[in-house]
Amino acid sequence: MSLSVIKFSSEECGICHKMSFYDKKVVEELGLLFIDVKMQDTATYRQYRKILLSQYPDKSQMGWPTYIICDSPEAEFQIIGEVKGGHPKGEFRSRIQEVLDSTAANQN
Repeated sequence: MSLSVIKFSSEECGICHKMSFYDKKVVEELGLLFIDVKMQDTATYRQYRKILLSQYPDKSQMGWPTYIICDSPEAEFQIIGEVKGGHPKGEFRSRIQEVLDSTAANQN
């Protein structure tokens, strides 16, 4: 399993910008691939849109930013979990780790 964390954010979002100081580093420290998708970057957004829309068909319940933990985002993807909104660095790490732990528990 090759897990990725896809960050869906907006260039106008202050919380998204604040999270960018450590989110990629935390994700990579946990051994995951980080994919940054800004809604204004139409080419990148189009590439990962199907993943976001499978979780949020009308985008109404998504947070800013929304981090979707996903297996095989370039192929037949499977969404493992998500973290929504802004969090301090330690809490962000804990929330990502909780998703990973619940995935590992479900595989055993």
